Amino acid sequence: GLYLYSAAQTLGITRDEMTAQLIAGTAKYSSIFNYPTPTWADMGAIGWLVDGAAICNQVPLCRASYGPYARAMVRICKEESFHQRQGFEILLTLMQGTPAQRAMAQGAVDRWYWPSLMMFGPPDDASPNSAQSMAWKIKRFSNDELRQRFIGMLVPQAEALGVTLPDPELRWDAAAGRWHTSAIDWDEFREVLAGRGPLNAARVQHRRDAHDDGAWVREAAAVYARKKATAAAPESEAA
Repeated sequence: GLYLYSAAQTLGITRDEMTAQLIAGTAKYSSIFNYPTPTWADMGAIGWLVDGAAICNQVPLCRASYGPYARAMVRICKEESFHQRQGFEILLTLMQGTPAQRAMAQGAVDRWYWPSLMMFGPPDDASPNSAQSMAWKIKRFSNDELRQRFIGMLVPQAEALGVTLPDPELRWDAAAGRWHTSAIDWDEFREVLAGRGPLNAARVQHRRDAHDDGAWVREAAAVYARKKATAAAPESEAA
């Protein structure tokens, strides 16, 4: 988040303005953060699926046409790679455990599989921004291309883990040269984006509370900065 905020600041918006938008609930952020995490296995599923989807989506952005954004993505992808490997290891360990642990791992995969596929955005024929982003060479691949690539990565990994991807229609269509899947629930996707997901309100309230609780830190830092600037002023004048 800090990397992306820094990149956005190069376009003229301030950090304070972006923070105000976030705590007001008007800023857009990844829809995946609006789902609950009821068990420890969810940490594994999030790492494997969510961070895996992020890597698949963001690696091409490391070569985006806008330099500050591309450079931020290089750092982000390094961090996401660790999270993805950690998530895979958590699930692998659980799948080698008791029946209850294996069931917990499978349940988490069931919860996070479809939201992770939604992370690539709406289908190409319903995406309002993809054409412009690709024309400006910010995006290099379409939503559906990246989603297909991600599914192709998941299938052998799921087999290695011993988990089942919760899509009875998932199969490779050799004639079409693509993965055939069940229909994604885009109504759910739109509801979450509109702020009506399972935890949208709670997540925004948490950020608002954290911002209020941290006010004293920001005030102390501002006072320190002013004192430091005042102390440096006479030295500058003397020079």
